[in-house]
Amino acid sequence: MQFPLKQVIKTGIKVELDYMHPQEQEEVRALLNLVITEGKTYPQKQPLSPAEFAAYWLSQDAFVVRATEQSSTQKPKDILGAFYLKPNFPGRCSHICNAGFIVQPQLRGQGIGRFMGEAMLAIATSLGYEAVMFNLVFETNIPSITLWQTLGFEIIGRIPQAAKLADGQVVDALMMYRALC
Repeated sequence: MQFPLKQVIKTGIKVELDYMHPQEQEEVRALLNLVITEGKTYPQKQPLSPAEFAAYWLSQDAFVVRATEQSSTQKPKDILGAFYLKPNFPGRCSHICNAGFIVQPQLRGQGIGRFMGEAMLAIATSLGYEAVMFNLVFETNIPSITLWQTLGFEIIGRIPQAAKLADGQVVDALMMYRALC
């Protein structure tokens, strides 16, 4: 695949999707820690240290969506969203990948997640993965569930009371799956 991939999101901001550069790691870690602190979509309870972030997010392939031109709220090259892509299981099951996605809170619902999701499917296929599986999509994360279903994912399982959200709510988690070939 040729990187960066370019697109214009709903707000008219021109963006590019590319491999994360080392100098972007701290900005992505800060965004992930913001999402973790929100306590609605990721299983971690505490913000990740640089070493914890590297072990979790950087173990295989990591990508970012950057603004490529200035808007009223974004300056060029700001990180608008990010995702990782890695084997979900070791060895004989490593043909099934997993990915995790984050988007700046003020830009959710603007098409960044769909851009990353569509790109992830193409990238995963180009890297030789045969399927994608999400292990823990919290049932209250309706935007993600809706997005993944529109991209061909099926709910293949439910883990009862899997997540204790920051507000004290206990919710089920869904396992979602899509074959790539």
